[in-house]
Amino acid sequence: MSRWRSVLGRSWREPLVQFLVVGALLFAAFHWWDGRGSGSNRIVITPGQVDTLVAGFTRTWHRRPTEEELQALTNELLREEVATREAMALGLDRDDTVVRRRLRQKLEFLAEDTIDATPPTDAELEAWLVAHPDLFRQDPRLTFRQVYLSPDRRKGTVEADARKLREELSRAGPNAAIDSMGDSLMLEDEMRRATRSDVARVFGEEFADEILKIEPGRWAGPVRSGYGLHVVLVREREGGRLPTLAEVRPQVEREFTADRRRREIDAMYARLLGRYRVVIEKRPKAAEPPGVPKAPSASDVAPPPKGAPR
Repeated sequence: MSRWRSVLGRSWREPLVQFLVVGALLFAAFHWWDGRGSGSNRIVITPGQVDTLVAGFTRTWHRRPTEEELQALTNELLREEVATREAMALGLDRDDTVVRRRLRQKLEFLAEDTIDATPPTDAELEAWLVAHPDLFRQDPRLTFRQVYLSPDRRKGTVEADARKLREELSRAGPNAAIDSMGDSLMLEDEMRRATRSDVARVFGEEFADEILKIEPGRWAGPVRSGYGLHVVLVREREGGRLPTLAEVRPQVEREFTADRRRREIDAMYARLLGRYRVVIEKRPKAAEPPGVPKAPSASDVAPPPKGAPR
């Protein structure tokens, strides 16, 4: 007996068990009020509810309500209670997506009180960072110069002009003056420590992928972008890397905590679903509408005559 008392005592201390028991009691009380008990038409406004009305009014208007204002607030609460009871009696809460979604949200909010709120340790965050590198990996960074050639202005010669320009710039070296070379483009001739994402946003994905392959220190190209062709010199390339925990700790902690919440909610639903027998009924095959010919099977199709095109 003492063993069962111990088990029941531990179970009662679980917040989820307490929530379910309270919910069951409220459900039973509602049905008792709904025409099964002597107080089925009784509405009680408690002092706590009045205090809530006063507190809400005070927060909004920065003063306490007058007697008339408090009476109006109480009348609104009574209307809300009457409307809720009558709507539920008519079954208006059933099959209502908004109501069902709200109830689910409230259940999950209550369940969150049972989720472990202990701050994660550095070891846990470090393990999370290593296990999910793509969430935090920093893009490669590039410093490069580019000279643009317009296909519209150089119809038929843009490819040859780009190769000729590349050779000219190669002879001039990495610090060649490029202000007067190529065609005008409303973009900077040089980008410094730009991430791959920055480059792709300005020049396009294809251009960003191509210049990541270019050996730094020499003019290369032509490289195609959404604008046209470019002769490019990559001055410096910093490889992408996984940052240290100290660099991204707030982001890692946020993602770790969100994942822990998702796992706890999933576990709660798994426990609750274990109490139900789920049956997913199969939809019966729809009969063919009258007048619609049945699709022929392979055996119904006659072979084509000899010599007919297949």
